[in-house]
Amino acid sequence: MATVKVKFRASSVATKEGTLFYQVIHKRIVRQIHTGYKLFPAEWDAVHSEIVLSSVTSESRRDYLLSLKNSLLEDSVRLKNIITRLERSGIAYTSDSLVELYCASTENNGFISFTLNLIKELNQIGKRRTAETYMTTLNSFIRFRKGKDVLLEEVDSSLMMKYESFLKSTGICPNTTSYYMRNLRAIYNRAVEKGLTVQRSPFKYVYTGIDKTVKRAIPLEEIRRLRELDLTKSPSLAYARDIFMFSFYTRGMSFVDMAYLRKKDLQNGVLSYRRRKTGQQLFIKWEKCMQEIVDKYDTSQSNYLLPIIKPFSDIDERKQYIYAAHNINRCLKIIGKELGLSVSLTLYVARHAWASIAKSKNVPLSVISEGMGHDSEATTRIYLASLDTMAIDKANSMILKSL
Repeated sequence: MATVKVKFRASSVATKEGTLFYQVIHKRIVRQIHTGYKLFPAEWDAVHSEIVLSSVTSESRRDYLLSLKNSLLEDSVRLKNIITRLERSGIAYTSDSLVELYCASTENNGFISFTLNLIKELNQIGKRRTAETYMTTLNSFIRFRKGKDVLLEEVDSSLMMKYESFLKSTGICPNTTSYYMRNLRAIYNRAVEKGLTVQRSPFKYVYTGIDKTVKRAIPLEEIRRLRELDLTKSPSLAYARDIFMFSFYTRGMSFVDMAYLRKKDLQNGVLSYRRRKTGQQLFIKWEKCMQEIVDKYDTSQSNYLLPIIKPFSDIDERKQYIYAAHNINRCLKIIGKELGLSVSLTLYVARHAWASIAKSKNVPLSVISEGMGHDSEATTRIYLASLDTMAIDKANSMILKSL
């Protein structure tokens, strides 16, 4: 059976760090695997082949050496797994083939590499929102791994529990932790479906639920104050307010759906659109207050109903609406502070506000869900999918007449 030892190669310059490498021996053939791990001679115990921490006084240096120790442990486990697989296969192998497998393992079978390829595929087939969601999650996981990939077969419950602890240490809320875990689980399941690894249920012991969040709704009187606020001296704030109100008027329509509303979507007093997030088609009775906002802005050169995406721009449409969302939310926060609101005013508040006000108007839960008031937006979408359009329009008219 092949053996692996960790060796230290000192620098030719006495004051500089040396490097660690793995010595692979099989059938008396010796090969080396370079690691790029650097440390000083005093930090290495050649007898026991381990890193020495006792001589380190700097906390940052100690943290660095501890991370190296963890990396050595992970590499050792990986090498042992490869050797075990080769031995069990019964096929003759060499030191060269072992080294080749180790160096290629994460490139071809790494979880991070697989996710990057999956993101590329999603972008190619037009699923850019999912690709962006996965990229955000992957960036977090890469920070946890310090940029180092991990084999798909090494993604287990222990790794995910460590990642969960890492996330908690950064101070993020449980729902964000769960969000990352659910995305990683979806990615991992894709790898299982492709036959790249077996199902090890690595997310069995981490939290993947959704906690109730602090309500982001504002009451009807605050919506009135927002609508009536004099913003004539600040066109950018007035525009942000108009987009917020349009979302509220249209039952909390998401910003991406507002951005892509086309003029042809409005016919015979009914606005129809398909939610980009779910593919669900919705119909909204067109109200005077909606038309008043549309009439404020010149979109004569555009096919879009609202002036969020500009025609003839050098910036692609997706980037336009992302930049617009950022600027609008920034302006809304300014307005929220001016109004003295207890919540940070964002576009998403419009959705919550419509839902909570609808509930206060005794609109049945079959018409509007609580958070919309339910524990998850998934439940909300299930409810909305089966709603009677007339019941929704009646509820919306009732709310708008209250303003």
